[in-house]
Amino acid sequence: MPTTSTDGGPAPARRDLLAGVAAWVLAAAAVARPSPATAGAVQVWKDPSCGCCKDWIRHLQANGFQVAIHDVGNNGARKRLGLDLKYGSCHTALVDGYAIEGHVPAREVRRLLRERPRALGLAVPGMPVGSPGMDGPAYGGRKDPCDVLLLGKDGSASVYQTYR
Repeated sequence: MPTTSTDGGPAPARRDLLAGVAAWVLAAAAVARPSPATAGAVQVWKDPSCGCCKDWIRHLQANGFQVAIHDVGNNGARKRLGLDLKYGSCHTALVDGYAIEGHVPAREVRRLLRERPRALGLAVPGMPVGSPGMDGPAYGGRKDPCDVLLLGKDGSASVYQTYR
């Protein structure tokens, strides 16, 4: 059996095998690492003058998320989404049906979208220094410990990820 075709290229069987392997590798890569944007755009409600909210949005965008911004404050969105004020922060977001409150790292948003737990969403209460959006030069590299909380639909909360 010849290993080359009459035009000097790989034989048809070999060419088909190579094309099949390449297609499989590309498909496996797409499944293994879905784009955050495919899960839906992130909607963020914030105060129009809040700088740390803008920095958190840039953090999400740098991590591949598409963001729609609503500069109307976040109290109404927090209430609409059923987020208890005790988990409050300066901005509230919605992504693929999950509420995101505060300075939640993009890594944890991706994890939430991958794992799809039965939950209301995630929260980083307050504004911990060192969290995404609260990590600019003005803070001198300081990083306060904080927890990302998984918020249950029943009002409960558990630690989803700890940052120390």
